[in-house]
Amino acid sequence: MTKGNYADANDAAEWYNKGVDLGKQGKYDEAVKAYDEAIRLDPNKANAWNNKGVDLGKQGKYNEAILALEEAIRIDPNLADAWSNKGVALGMQGKYDGAIQALDEATELDPKDADAWHNKGLALKLLGRTSEAKAAYAKAKELGYSR
Repeated sequence: MTKGNYADANDAAEWYNKGVDLGKQGKYDEAVKAYDEAIRLDPNKANAWNNKGVDLGKQGKYNEAILALEEAIRIDPNLADAWSNKGVALGMQGKYDGAIQALDEATELDPKDADAWHNKGLALKLLGRTSEAKAAYAKAKELGYSR
């Protein structure tokens, strides 16, 4: 069976790849649907849950995003990206303590993740923890963060 450029409509990896492509095009709602199909076919596909969470977050659906990211973390507790993305989603909700906890986990799992260090700095700054924020920003810059 051929469905667009995706050869097998019953292959979780094909649906996952479709979700990635759609997300890159900014078609977040369609991407989420593709990830849902990948998850239906393979409920333990942590990266599909993670990417679903990211694309839900890009639509401002932070509660749904956090649920998807928590499922990714349940499946693979060592998936640093899911922890980092959960931190971002919590931060977008103003839940800075929770964001810092998630970002701490992300940086522990992947100490070279400059984005996670930068986002941790943002959350710390918003909580008034200036010296800790400066340290996190410095670490992000040391790792190449340049936005």
